[in-house]
Amino acid sequence: MDHLCFTDFTSASKAVLRHLHRRIGFKLWMITRTEGEDWIVLDAEDYGYDVEPGTVFRWADSFCSQMVKGNGPHIAPRSDMIPAYAAAPIGQQVDIKAYVGVPLTRADGSLFGTLCAIDPAYQPDSITDELPLIELLGALLGTILQSELKATDEKRRAERLAAEAMTDAQTGLYNRRGWDVLIRQEETRCRRYGHSAAIIVADLDGLKIINDTRGHAAGDALIVQTADILRNCVRGNDIVARLGGDEFGILSVECDHAGAQILFERVRAASHAAGVEISIGMAMRGHVTGLEDACEQADQAMFADKRARKATHA
Repeated sequence: MDHLCFTDFTSASKAVLRHLHRRIGFKLWMITRTEGEDWIVLDAEDYGYDVEPGTVFRWADSFCSQMVKGNGPHIAPRSDMIPAYAAAPIGQQVDIKAYVGVPLTRADGSLFGTLCAIDPAYQPDSITDELPLIELLGALLGTILQSELKATDEKRRAERLAAEAMTDAQTGLYNRRGWDVLIRQEETRCRRYGHSAAIIVADLDGLKIINDTRGHAAGDALIVQTADILRNCVRGNDIVARLGGDEFGILSVECDHAGAQILFERVRAASHAAGVEISIGMAMRGHVTGLEDACEQADQAMFADKRARKATHA
């Protein structure tokens, strides 16, 4: 193998994919992540398929999903001779005649993704002799991945400590600057590991009326109360920020759609129970569009909720 410098999972992935292409061939080698129904390309060594990191396929459509279930071999020199692979919908989207795939697992044995390859031409049966090497490199990547994922929470804590100066004095939440910094840092992790994440935006209803009728002290107390409600709804590694006068944001990290919906309903129920009227919007991070786009979508959903609530009370 060429001289390699494995400084992190990303550099190790690139080196492994490059080496496997040079040794075995195949037009496309990939490191992928499974996330719910999505099959996300984290890295690729591509020579003809036009597949880039960030590309998302449907996991159930893939050869890899069949391989993981044990319905097909790790190496198929003539993949269309394997019934499960011949029937897989991915074969209707791209030209595949040969396949290689091994799972990448977390420390607890659960599936993280795959190291895999496809080619538009049949391959010699002798490539099956390469399985021990491919499994070894897959295990190597898995070890590096586990080390980085284990360090993720520690890194997040360090980032939060560094961002402590960027807090809102009134509520103790992160301010807009802190939010922007932490969003960028989390987006880097999402792109590297294929993590899912959710954004929730909440806006107080009628704060101006309270300030005008009951005084700014009452309005300030309501802002602090709302901050406490949101803080009590989230997990320890989530981010809560005051984005503006009466607008708040939540970043829920490594959170799938079901978890995000539970959090959304928890916020709604907790605010209602406290007698605090807020409008809420939620959006999931798109694997291609990222967290900034999710922030915009959540903001738009919040304004839609506010319009609907006003129409209901009209």
